[in-house]
Amino acid sequence: MAGPRASSSRSARPPTPRSGEIAIEVRAAGVNPADWKRREGVFGTRGSVPAAMGLEAAGVVTAVGEGVEHVAVGQEVLGAPARGLGAFAEHTVLKAAETVSKPEEISFADAATIPIAGTTAYDLTHQVELEAGQTLLVLGAGGGVGHMALQIAKVRQFRAIGIASDSKRELVEATGATFVPSGEGVAERVRKFAPEGVDLLVDLVGGQALRELAPLAEEPSRIVSAADADTATELGGAGRERTEGALEKITGVVQYGLVDPHVSMTFPLERAAEAIAAVETGHGAGKTVIVP
Repeated sequence: MAGPRASSSRSARPPTPRSGEIAIEVRAAGVNPADWKRREGVFGTRGSVPAAMGLEAAGVVTAVGEGVEHVAVGQEVLGAPARGLGAFAEHTVLKAAETVSKPEEISFADAATIPIAGTTAYDLTHQVELEAGQTLLVLGAGGGVGHMALQIAKVRQFRAIGIASDSKRELVEATGATFVPSGEGVAERVRKFAPEGVDLLVDLVGGQALRELAPLAEEPSRIVSAADADTATELGGAGRERTEGALEKITGVVQYGLVDPHVSMTFPLERAAEAIAAVETGHGAGKTVIVP
């Protein structure tokens, strides 16, 4: 069995993969709202500090742990860090079961947005089965997950409506979706485009905004949330449910150019705190990525 791990940082030695794990040299790491929420203790305060940060990465395999057969040293991959390690590092370790090969058509920056943002968009748009022509409403459509969800909707020939701030109108409309500005009175603005309601409400904001829009769903079970599972469940909907094989499936969709993660900001590793702060403001369009 491998010895103690080193922490993921610029000064530490590369960590050693254990059974079922893969060590990589990180080429890019995606930044998500979950990063600043974890920093603020939104998910609880258990665990020791300092804690490794970053939930999705893409890089080059440097070592493989026992029992790993689907990747080899030198291969380009994307995936989620093993427990206790993070993506904001020069080297880290990924869970083999949550790692796939990176197609050459996908840049490292784009690949680093797929394990969390990409799979979340995929899960939410597949959780309730819709038919072509039915209406999908995305609350929080201007962020990385929302933007990909709208593109998946286009691939599946749904009628899509995206709610976001005015500054993200162009990004939303570029997917072919109808843009509706967020803010007071948003439900009535949506009703102008969907007077009979929507077939699926995908929530990436939660709270009062979700409560205001919930009556637009054709039925409560057609509300799914990645931001506020408790409120969604209270309203009769559900939190995000993971789809088997989602990482491989959404990677293929990105590979063939059907979904563009739209990386709008990149930061060097030493400015990781700024990257997280930029995502925390909620003003960024698309995805933010750290490039060590």
